[in-house]
Amino acid sequence: MTRKEDRRISDLGTLKAIAHPLRMRLYRALHVAGAATASQLGEQVTEAPSLVSYHLRKLAEHGLIEPAEPRSGDGRERWWQPATEGLSVHDEDFRSAPETAAAHTAFARLLVDQRADLYRRYLDERHAWSPEWGTAASDSESTLRLTPAELAELNKELLAVIRKYDEKGRAEEAAGDTEGRENVALHTYGFPFRP
Repeated sequence: MTRKEDRRISDLGTLKAIAHPLRMRLYRALHVAGAATASQLGEQVTEAPSLVSYHLRKLAEHGLIEPAEPRSGDGRERWWQPATEGLSVHDEDFRSAPETAAAHTAFARLLVDQRADLYRRYLDERHAWSPEWGTAASDSESTLRLTPAELAELNKELLAVIRKYDEKGRAEEAAGDTEGRENVALHTYGFPFRP
């Protein structure tokens, strides 16, 4: 299976387009589904299909999503899919002016808030998951003493391991091994701080 490259967002317009709370939720839901219609996504985010369609078109205007092949016989349905495997946003692309730095910070805060909400939902619902999932789920924190170069190397290695498991799981699922397979969110943060 060939992995599509991530889309690097480096312009303010595209960053502002994805930095909308509902658009980010729709983008995530579309990645999980692979392809979906506005009606299907609207059910997931509890919003009207017309509002969802508007926000999907905005994402498409910036090349973040694209039309997908229909998955049903209803020709009236418009299917969407992510345009790339994922997105990346780098600090150095948004340091040139206070407005771009503020937009990048707002986007990063949105991601943290939505990731925290997702984890809180898991915590509230974990009793409904099997004991195996409870044992497999993790929450850890480490304090390391690193240089910027070492942190960059660590991030690169972690991403390689994550991609290895993602590709393995997707290949096994495509081969028919779906037993016990669920969507898994894995969030890692690596940042400097001073006590």
